[in-house]
Amino acid sequence: MTNPSWQPAPWPGQQGQPSMLAGHSDRERAVDVLRAGFAEGRLQQDEYERRVERAYQARTVGELGLLVADLPQGPSGFPQGPPAVPTFMAAPPVNGKATAAMVCGIATFFTFGASGVPAVVLGHIARAEIRRTHEGGDGQAVAGLALGWLSIVGWALILLLVVAASGG
Repeated sequence: MTNPSWQPAPWPGQQGQPSMLAGHSDRERAVDVLRAGFAEGRLQQDEYERRVERAYQARTVGELGLLVADLPQGPSGFPQGPPAVPTFMAAPPVNGKATAAMVCGIATFFTFGASGVPAVVLGHIARAEIRRTHEGGDGQAVAGLALGWLSIVGWALILLLVVAASGG
């Protein structure tokens, strides 16, 4: 499209219907597509400059879509229908045993290691359930496991040192 009098045609399929108003991010996205087209040699400099100027003057997404429609990635970046409604997926429920494992792991500091074994057992059970049911809480289960094992190993080393020091 190297015609110096190039003007966008009316937005197809929307005669009489207003197109969605364009925002700054829409204009910048169109300019990025134009910049890529120019860098790839698809547009000559004068045409590139005219299209960029039109992109910054565009009031609707339809006008921007026409400016980049003949370039790769052009039409895909601009919706041609009504905007899609975003959907939000709820986070999966957290496994209760994973939470209990983490609480027991943290409690090892206050129980002098007595809650280390329950932390490890609950952590292993929770991770198995999480793999099977796809629940959340794997990080909590791992934290409980790590703290529980650190407590168990720490007390085992202390016991070993006491036995070795007593001449056992």
